Amino acid sequence: MRALVSEEVFAMRAIWKGAISFGLVNIPISLFSATRKDEEITFRQLRRSDLSPIKYKRVAEADDKEVPWDQIVKGYEYQKDEFVVLSEDDLKSVDIESTQTVDIMNFVPIELVNPLLFYKPYYMECGKGGDKAYVLLRDALKESGKIAITKVVLKTRQHLAAIKPEQNGLMLELMHFPHEILDASEFKTPDASNVTKPEMKMALQLIDSMSTEWNPEDYKDEYRQALEAMIERKTKGGGKAASVAQKKTTNVIDLAEVLQRSIQEAASPSRKSKTSKKGVA
Repeated sequence: MRALVSEEVFAMRAIWKGAISFGLVNIPISLFSATRKDEEITFRQLRRSDLSPIKYKRVAEADDKEVPWDQIVKGYEYQKDEFVVLSEDDLKSVDIESTQTVDIMNFVPIELVNPLLFYKPYYMECGKGGDKAYVLLRDALKESGKIAITKVVLKTRQHLAAIKPEQNGLMLELMHFPHEILDASEFKTPDASNVTKPEMKMALQLIDSMSTEWNPEDYKDEYRQALEAMIERKTKGGGKAASVAQKKTTNVIDLAEVLQRSIQEAASPSRKSKTSKKGVA
């Protein structure tokens, strides 16, 4: 059976090379993805009788006839069932000019930026001859408590991004544009205002009893592990893998009683033995 998790069989390659424009200073850098994503476990749809894979055809809604690729165009539905066709020339006319420069527009205190805006980090590796300026920018950001806001073109698309100090280096983190974030006020918030002081005290006690040092290695993708184990067994003719245990939820009637039971469970020897093994990442 082929590996379910992709293996790194080649050295990391830069996805982009260019320079940071910091005033009149240019700092040569290369971008490397800061995250690794396992190959997703995907499924094919099959005919039950002979396990023949199912194919899909491109058909027009008007007459259910199959449409060849050379007859397909791109269109935008500007109102219900009304489309405007966009040609390749139309799309090219609005392409942002690709440059090899990350131009810093301004600096802002990091605590003022909504964390929801950040979504994809890249390591910024310093290029030849840029060490001193790179370190200067990194240390200045650390000391000021600010991040640099910039725009960068990756694969023909312009992105809003931030440059942040990260340990001994710099990180470029792509950002959503503000209009892409839903306002929290659009969602219903609880209106309960009768939380008692004893309940709050027990809630804080429970948080304290369940607090540990942060160790990311303690957290595993249990669903993926169980799915991989089941697939492995079935390819070898075995039975089903053990399912992932799930706790049953109940409606909370007496909040104080539930908090008290939770505190007792958190203080149990088995719980303490688990948390005592956790270390700092």
